[in-house]
Amino acid sequence: MRVFVTGATGFIGFAIVKELISAGHQVTGLARSEAAGKKLAAAGARVLLGTVEDLDCLRRGASAADGAIHTAFYHKIAHIPFGKRLHVMFGGAPSGAVQRFLQAAVTTDRRAIEAIAQALSGADRPLVAAFATLGMKAGRLAIEDDAYDPTFVGVERARTEDTLKALAAGGIRTSAMRLPPIVHGAGDHAFASMLIATARKKKESGYVGEGENRWPSVHRDDAARAFRLALEKGSAGRAYHAVAEEGIPFHEIAGRIGRRLDVPVISKTPEQAAKQFGLLAPFVGRDNPVSSRLTRERLGWRPTKLGLLADLNDTGYFA
Repeated sequence: MRVFVTGATGFIGFAIVKELISAGHQVTGLARSEAAGKKLAAAGARVLLGTVEDLDCLRRGASAADGAIHTAFYHKIAHIPFGKRLHVMFGGAPSGAVQRFLQAAVTTDRRAIEAIAQALSGADRPLVAAFATLGMKAGRLAIEDDAYDPTFVGVERARTEDTLKALAAGGIRTSAMRLPPIVHGAGDHAFASMLIATARKKKESGYVGEGENRWPSVHRDDAARAFRLALEKGSAGRAYHAVAEEGIPFHEIAGRIGRRLDVPVISKTPEQAAKQFGLLAPFVGRDNPVSSRLTRERLGWRPTKLGLLADLNDTGYFA
């Protein structure tokens, strides 16, 4: 299959590119620069220079493909600090400026999905797009057939799943791949790395209350395989969960970080957590258990890589 991948040079996107190539697919990856394109070319992919905002470019990439995987998100988000980036993507009483940025990002993402999907229409040419499990209802085990939580502060981002369903109703084989807050592995620069950096800076590793709130996780190579399987045999309008571990109590994550850094592991009140974690605080205390049972049954997906706590023993996280 000829596959067009957006976000192809990113932490997850590049793993998807390598997974697809190893399975015998021909990949064209979207790259913003020639330097980024060299990374893709070295991995054996074709390169399409352009941005996720360039709808004509997206249509060209998708038109020449048998299917597509969309992991890119509004590139300007990369120019703001990670904590604020999370607020842009998932909410948290954003300021006026952040709210405007959020709207621009969500609008760009929906237009990108629509452009890619329309270029794929007319045949069984699938599109798989990335979303986040954080958009699911907190405090209960979320399954693939559940809809996103309409009361979630970042619901504007989650509502883009409705765009996929509308496209599926129109005959395009679109599906959503929901990713947990921690996608880990070599080169990770997101949640796990931010928690480690915070603990190093504050000289303590914290959690909120009893720390029993649960975070799901997956190794990026297992996530990449889930994307490939959804592309190859996913059903139109369905959501899948690339989740290897349903929910690790957050105090265990904080404990592993504290032991590796040799710093105290301390419970925080919500007020103290706001000072400890800043803009990360609303996410650190969120209970987000997520099942992938239906994904395993429907796609035949089986995660095989290290779990999060074992992977945190990798010295790369603490170098």
